[in-house]
Amino acid sequence: MADTARTRLQQAAVKLFRERGFEGTTAAEIAAHAGVTERTFFRHFADKREVLFDGQAVLLEALLSAIEDVPQDVAPLETLFLAFRSVVPLLEANRPFSEPRQKVISATPALQERELAKLAALAEALAQALRAREVPDGRATLAAQIGMAVFAQVTVAWLENPKPGLTERLDRAERDLKTLT
Repeated sequence: MADTARTRLQQAAVKLFRERGFEGTTAAEIAAHAGVTERTFFRHFADKREVLFDGQAVLLEALLSAIEDVPQDVAPLETLFLAFRSVVPLLEANRPFSEPRQKVISATPALQERELAKLAALAEALAQALRAREVPDGRATLAAQIGMAVFAQVTVAWLENPKPGLTERLDRAERDLKTLT
């Protein structure tokens, strides 16, 4: 991550959340630890939860772009797995932030709820992208919800233990999903 105020705020937040807990940390403390004002904090983030979920827009944009690049005749779930694999370099590059971030989320029920809401929003956006590919509504929704659930589970498991790698985990999950269906 580049050393910007935004990045410093994110790093400070994760550090303080791990030391003091999410509830025990204020936006003002995060800002002070990052060497910026509280006003600067709120210019970058709507609230202290968002400091942990800031990357969703970048992830979504990358996934949607990847879906657009997949040939139209590829099945919906296969399309999603191709998109998921395309963002592996992005996720690997962000691992130094994502790993401790996930530990904070896993330890905080309010953040787990927020993560579920963010995952649901991502699934809906993926369903929209599939609908744009003329996948019928119900199938698009089902594929996106299944795909997002698998992607989230695989990513969290990878953040908890980097071996095997994320691509290998995605490949295995796709095979397992095919076996289940």
